[in-house]
Amino acid sequence: MNLLSVGGSDPSSGAGIQSDVKSFTKFGAYGLTVVTAITGQNTSSFGMVEPVSKKILKNQLESVLSDFKIDGIKIGMVYNSEIIKIIYQQLKKIKVPIVVDPVIKSTTGGILLEKKAVKDFQKYIIPLATIITPNKFEAEILSKSKINPKNTIEKIAGRIQKMGAKNVVITGIEAKNKKITDLVLEKNTHYLVSGDKISSINHGSGCNYSAAILFSLSNKKTVRESVRFAKEFAHNSIKNAKRLGKGIMITDIEDKDRVFLELSESINEFIEIKNIYKNIPECQTNFVYSKEKPKTIKDILGISGRIVKTGNNVTVAGNLTYGGSKHVATALLTVNKKFPDIRSAINLKYQKSTILKIKKLKLLVSSYDRTLEPNHIKNKGSTVAWGIKKAIKELKLAPDVIFHKGDFGKEPMIIIFGKTPENILKKLSKITG
Repeated sequence: MNLLSVGGSDPSSGAGIQSDVKSFTKFGAYGLTVVTAITGQNTSSFGMVEPVSKKILKNQLESVLSDFKIDGIKIGMVYNSEIIKIIYQQLKKIKVPIVVDPVIKSTTGGILLEKKAVKDFQKYIIPLATIITPNKFEAEILSKSKINPKNTIEKIAGRIQKMGAKNVVITGIEAKNKKITDLVLEKNTHYLVSGDKISSINHGSGCNYSAAILFSLSNKKTVRESVRFAKEFAHNSIKNAKRLGKGIMITDIEDKDRVFLELSESINEFIEIKNIYKNIPECQTNFVYSKEKPKTIKDILGISGRIVKTGNNVTVAGNLTYGGSKHVATALLTVNKKFPDIRSAINLKYQKSTILKIKKLKLLVSSYDRTLEPNHIKNKGSTVAWGIKKAIKELKLAPDVIFHKGDFGKEPMIIIFGKTPENILKKLSKITG
């Protein structure tokens, strides 16, 4: 996948095109860049801005677009009207997802969009956007309206959408419950996506957020899935921020988080499956994914809480953490020791109809009887490992599904196994479809 970042250069690599290339690389995509302006900035202060000439900007765009198959484009800092008009002329006929991150002011105080260029930004750049991602300050500038009880965030988003953006995401809305919420306005609906607040000033989280949305959209995910994925990615980048200079911290994503990215995206897709709430057990659901060659459950990523049923919907309660799951992770670890390719698992509610459908699909199914569990195993608390070992003892191929019918005080359960979270979802689509 080739993703193009059109924006300003940040020598600190905390934001701008350098930050986007870092994010694209973490996603396993190839990052291309077109520089609109050179900035002089670091983690403490903002110095100068020098926009590139019209000639070199046009040449950069033509060079990249003529040589590479571009799967998605992010537009960040554009600075002035000349740059805006050239970008519009070069990109107006491009049929790929375009995410516009309307950077107006840097974290360290620099002006990234000339005041006199706002009108042209509204006229030429906003209509290019598959999704535009302003924060509250940027949304007020673009809509020329202050957010207040009369001019609600929903109304502000609507005004920006009328300028031509297909979808509008206003970020960074602080809620009373220590959550940070984003308002998403699609064509015919609007909704909120919330996440835990991290009280720290950082450089780069906005760039990470919009880069993650672009990656997800370019992977044919929905707007809702893409926003949820970006929310998790940005939260994780803030959590891992490092003080590399003398000023504010720069966001960072650790290499191990390729596992995090894949599982996070699959969880977002899972909770959107129609009527999936019918498959959530009383003990709720966990979805796990391990590193290669896991030794303990601390090498397995899972949700520190659960995927829980809320009426006819499901929601994620908790964060993705290594060691976050005990039971599903233990089941996966046990299977992985015999079948190393199996690195993901999810538990579902036991239903006879589900088992019949699984068998009809000719998936490889095994089971164990919890009523036969020895007392010394129950006393040790190693029930899951005992049962899974029983279920796979005679198997020569990795199981798709292992189930048990429960015991006194123990809920019956189905666990689906796969090589990756995506592999799990493919099996689920057949089982629940």
